[in-house]
Amino acid sequence: MSQIRDIKLSPSGGHKIEWVRRNCPLLRSLEEEFSHTKPFAGKKIALSIHLEAKTAYLCKVLAAGGAEMYITGSNPLSTQDDVAAALVEAGLNVYAWHGATEEEYNGHISEVLSHQANIIIDDGGDLVHMLHTSKRDQLPYVIGGCEETTTGIIRLQAMAAAGQLEFPMVLVNNADCKHLFDNRYGTGQSVWDGINRTTNLIVAGKIVVVAGYGWCGKGVSMRAKALGARVIVTEIDPVKAIEAVMDGFEVMPMKEAAKQGDFFVTVTGCAGVIDEEDFMEMKEGAILCNAGHFDVEIDMKRLREIAVNSEEMRNNIMGYKLTNGITIYVLAEGRLVNLAAGDGHPAEIMDMSFAIQALSAKYLAEHEKELNGKIIDVPKEVDMEVARRKLGFLGKEIDVLTPFQEEYLNSSSL
Repeated sequence: MSQIRDIKLSPSGGHKIEWVRRNCPLLRSLEEEFSHTKPFAGKKIALSIHLEAKTAYLCKVLAAGGAEMYITGSNPLSTQDDVAAALVEAGLNVYAWHGATEEEYNGHISEVLSHQANIIIDDGGDLVHMLHTSKRDQLPYVIGGCEETTTGIIRLQAMAAAGQLEFPMVLVNNADCKHLFDNRYGTGQSVWDGINRTTNLIVAGKIVVVAGYGWCGKGVSMRAKALGARVIVTEIDPVKAIEAVMDGFEVMPMKEAAKQGDFFVTVTGCAGVIDEEDFMEMKEGAILCNAGHFDVEIDMKRLREIAVNSEEMRNNIMGYKLTNGITIYVLAEGRLVNLAAGDGHPAEIMDMSFAIQALSAKYLAEHEKELNGKIIDVPKEVDMEVARRKLGFLGKEIDVLTPFQEEYLNSSSL
């Protein structure tokens, strides 16, 4: 029995999913293919990804391939109740609602993992974590899984290094057709969509501080610059810091950047990136948000403790008055601003990312007896197939090596 807010919301969710379907030609082609080949026949898939229309369409594609789907969200504030209702109306099993408490959120994950799932599709590692703690009785049924995010991969690699990971996981985020496009162009656009629709403030002429210069940080910085902001990057990696400098951005420690920023965006996957010392250095009216995974990059627990007063200023904007008389503002409770205060990445971007997810899940189903190791890269042929299909849908063609060129490149006498 699904656990959702209101089944009567399904017509609205259905319209959202249909819009995504129309703008995701890669997933449409896979849906048609899967409906004939049924690669997931007899398989159960447990999925935890931000539950909005694009994720919903991925779920329908997997279901078209014969999968019995058990679905929840990976963030209580990103779940869209009408989309969840539409999936239930379509016959899928959903356990999620917007604004779930921590207890409810964990209960939904537990329910998803109570049905002997064979394939796990995770976003951030919550499914994998629970399988290795309170749901260990479900481990014998698991073939393997796929991880969507940088944060989740960090957790998986730590588990694997400690010898704790019990089943193979495909590192979907590391695929070129995922991180080069989703993390950079998807995050870059969706973060500023979320900030702009929430604050209704201008970015041009402001100082934007971006914490972290991985692919997500690159995208956020690029779009901030395009909107007319002066961008400061904070980093712990000297190579990435040099990249930021050569891309035209200022680089300095957060303790210095805190004094200057008008907008702050964290994209690190780490905790305590903006802490109490930073809060106390900020200007009146500074706006903080997170585009990493969890609500720990901005130390929200400590901010709430030291604030002398807090007030909701606007939907998804909370003001915190500090002991020095300064008020700073946090968007979406420090959770993912592009999903908790927006609609997430553009459909065309997620078309590629979710095609990688679907084909990686298919790879697990087809190679169940041949999987070696606990950490698996997306097969190169899957990456290339997604890229080739996407180019075709974009109406673009590329050159092909001639036999002479192949012989030249493969010669030892270059």
